[in-house]
Amino acid sequence: MNAAMSSPPIQEIRDASRRLVRELGFMKPTLAGTSLPASAVHALIEIGEHGALSATVLCDLLCLEKSSVSRMVRKLIDSGELVETSSQKDARGKELALTVQGKQTLDGINQFAHLQVSNALKNIPVSAHEKVQAGLITYAKALEAVREGVSPTVTPEISIQCGYHPGVLGRAVEMHARYYARTSGFGHFFEAKVASGMAGFIGRLDKPCNQLWSAVSEGKVVATIVIDGEDLGDNIAHLRWFIVDDELRGSGMGRRLLNEAVSFCEQQQFSEIKLWTFKGLDAARRLYEQADFIMLEELPGRQWGEEVIEQRFARRIMR
Repeated sequence: MNAAMSSPPIQEIRDASRRLVRELGFMKPTLAGTSLPASAVHALIEIGEHGALSATVLCDLLCLEKSSVSRMVRKLIDSGELVETSSQKDARGKELALTVQGKQTLDGINQFAHLQVSNALKNIPVSAHEKVQAGLITYAKALEAVREGVSPTVTPEISIQCGYHPGVLGRAVEMHARYYARTSGFGHFFEAKVASGMAGFIGRLDKPCNQLWSAVSEGKVVATIVIDGEDLGDNIAHLRWFIVDDELRGSGMGRRLLNEAVSFCEQQQFSEIKLWTFKGLDAARRLYEQADFIMLEELPGRQWGEEVIEQRFARRIMR
């Protein structure tokens, strides 16, 4: 079974972003249990965290135009939430600070937000809390980088390792199970099939015709691919268990691993490489075809526990 690179999950991220906006209340005219619009609530939060801010800095933090911030600030001053004071850094400048009323309003906002996040986290396993935190921070930073036109954060170095090493089997099975459960509805039958198949194969890694490659980033396996040189016979290599973690889809790692596998088959002088996948994995199909694989047949099947349109690809080894 092969899960090569798929297109970036743009639509899924868009859908999740819209749901976040709605669930957090940004579609309503007021926010966080106050009578204030979202921009004013965020202004109070930023001023409260910094102690005092100039209107110019507030514009930058809120990503709003000066005219919009000026009108909002004037309303907050008139309603008693903010006060304008002389800047401690520049006597000619002005800064915005919270009044006693503004501090009370901010306390209410913080309590509301804390309860909202706390209740949401109760519906998520504790083991996943750090992943939620890291994912949101990474995505927010990426959006900021796009807006500011700066270079993206450098991806941690990824190494390609051959053969067995501790954890590779578990991670390969996990990546397969999670990806296909989400995209194809595969369940325990599929996960067990991958686990048992890979476990049996790893016991044969001492044979020179078999090889496993894994991409490792900061000690974590993030992609795998296998060439099984025994199970098909007739000097045919079987490309199996090709999976790339969601974080690396679109990075070129799939092509890099596929090239490693094809080069190995050429060195071992196999006559042909075959693989089985199924209809709908369009990005994977493009990757195979770019590597000179040809689809030989397409027919319904249930070898992975759910009925799909199975596809068989092959690539001749040129000598």
